[in-house]
Amino acid sequence: MTDPSAPSLGFLLIDAARLIRRRFEQESRDIAMTSAQLHIVARLSKNEGIGQSALAGLLELEPMTVCRHVDRMVAAGLVERRQDPKDRRARQLFTTEKCRELMEPMRSRAARVFEDAQAGLSEVERRNLADALAIVIGNLSTFEAGESGCDAPREPAEADA
Repeated sequence: MTDPSAPSLGFLLIDAARLIRRRFEQESRDIAMTSAQLHIVARLSKNEGIGQSALAGLLELEPMTVCRHVDRMVAAGLVERRQDPKDRRARQLFTTEKCRELMEPMRSRAARVFEDAQAGLSEVERRNLADALAIVIGNLSTFEAGESGCDAPREPAEADA
C-alpha cells in the first residue's frame, strides 16, 4: 500500500524537470540558446530536412509553438528554412554551422547538470532510475497510442542535450 504522506510520482517528476530546466538555463546564460531551443535543435540535428509540423509532432508540441521558436532561431542564425525540392510550397529545416558549434558546449553543460542531479546515486541506482522512467514512459506512450489509434508507442527520449 502507498504511504499517503509520501510525495507523488507526478509531483516529483514535474519538480525534477523544472529544477533541471532552471539549472540548465543558469549554466547556459552565456550561450545564445534556451533549453527549449536546445531540445528543438537536438531533435532537428537528428532529423535534418524535416518539416516544421513533423518536428512539432516529434517534440509533442503545438505547431505554432515550434513555429515561434524556429522563427527566433532563424533570426539568430541557428536554423535555416529551405525549400523542399519535392514540394515548392513546403519548407525543410536545417541546423546552421553556428548552431552546430554551440551544440557541443550545450551538451557538455547538460551532462554536467544531469551529473549534479544524480549526485549521491550509485551507478546501479542511476540505471534503475533510468529503467524505471523508461517503463513509465513506455506505459504512458502505449496508453496514449491506444487512445489516439496509433500503432506504435513513442520511444523514450534519449538524452538529447
